[in-house]
Amino acid sequence: MAAQIDLAESPSPVRAAAVSRSTNTTGRPDATAAVATAVIPARGGSQGLPGKNLARVGGVPLVTRAVRAALAAERIDRVVVTTDDAAIAEAARSAGAEIVDRPEELAGSEASSESALLHALGALDAAAGFESPPSVAPPPAAAAVTVFIQATSPFIEPADLDAAIARVAAGERDVVFSAAPTHVFLWRADEGVRGAVGVNHDAAHRLRRQDRHPEYAETGAFYVFRTDGFIRAGHRFFGRVGVQPVHPDHAIEIDDAGDLERAQALAPHIDRALATSRRPWSIGADPRHPRIDVDALVTDFDGVHTDDTVMVDQLGRESVRVSRSDGHGIARLRAAGIPVLILSAEENPVVGRRAEKLGVECAHGVAEKGAMLRDWAAERGIRLDRIAYLGNDRGDLPALELVGWPIAVPDAAPEALAAARHVLRSPGGHGAVRELADLILAARDARNAAAADAADAGTATRPQPPRPRAPRDPE
Repeated sequence: MAAQIDLAESPSPVRAAAVSRSTNTTGRPDATAAVATAVIPARGGSQGLPGKNLARVGGVPLVTRAVRAALAAERIDRVVVTTDDAAIAEAARSAGAEIVDRPEELAGSEASSESALLHALGALDAAAGFESPPSVAPPPAAAAVTVFIQATSPFIEPADLDAAIARVAAGERDVVFSAAPTHVFLWRADEGVRGAVGVNHDAAHRLRRQDRHPEYAETGAFYVFRTDGFIRAGHRFFGRVGVQPVHPDHAIEIDDAGDLERAQALAPHIDRALATSRRPWSIGADPRHPRIDVDALVTDFDGVHTDDTVMVDQLGRESVRVSRSDGHGIARLRAAGIPVLILSAEENPVVGRRAEKLGVECAHGVAEKGAMLRDWAAERGIRLDRIAYLGNDRGDLPALELVGWPIAVPDAAPEALAAARHVLRSPGGHGAVRELADLILAARDARNAAAADAADAGTATRPQPPRPRAPRDPE
């Protein structure tokens, strides 16, 4: 049957033991609308941009962003990442996804996404105890609808996923894919006498933008389709095909270093817009007050506990200014059992004295913060993705790139701001540490309250990630 394309309404042999589940769940208030399984292929090798699926945008690995977008959609009840890479698997699992081990023959540059999807659906089927090959019949364990998400598209709006799933689940279309509206004039180079030729317009009669219907550019972010139809067709386009319009700003697909730089530059603006558009129960729904749910806090000293200035007396003795408010915040973290480490390149003994006063651990005179942070976390059995790091300068980048919550003060160096997942409102030395401490404790209180409510209602909620556990760096 030839594929027919229309527009969606714009939104206001399988290895049976290859599936591993995360202990995390979505935490949705209403799961009755969930009808779909999301599958995210993410192989370790990339020719254009090595390590692409773990590259960070807005301080978060791409595969983690994809998992979180899927978990935030109301109509997705299961999120699966199929990968051949241990670091990608760990990052995805930590974000709440199940993992399918992708075989080597399906992980090369010549392997199609469809082959990985079919293998993943078959692995889910086999793990559930069914043995009929997916090429013969739909897997009984699979959902009626499959959502194919590409991690290389960093800006996915969960509402767009839900809108596309709704149309497929209702039987209106067999396939709905993401596309951005465009009014660009396309041209094709012609080697003949005519030269360049207009593709989607008559060059002699150019209509005004307001007189033209938009066309749609496939973004590659997601494809929603009937599971049985995909298995029979063996490819993502079949039957009646619909378009889910997405915002043009979200239509970024990362293939090379230039794409990554553009996405990183846009992330602060787009992520704020995405956060404010999400449902009230979504974690991090308020961009000013994200729920920073972590097990430890590590901070720089200069520019974080201080305002990055030094006072020198006539004898050459240095002193710095700190905030008592920060001290109160750290005291509350300690009372809650949350470890705090001050990690500084500064060799001045004032760093150690301040840490002693606060009653926290301290490592100063540190040249390589990333290595020190990794060792500290490993010794204490704390996962790196469960750590918040607060920094302000380029020397903090190795640590910011390791943790689950890289955070910067508002007057940080541009490189640190670009690496941050969240930027505080308070400057260093003026309550920045207190502001972050309050966010961490609010997240813990919210998690505990949700667990208590779920226990009273007799329902399951997402448990705290297991501890202790040997940490693995998602990068």
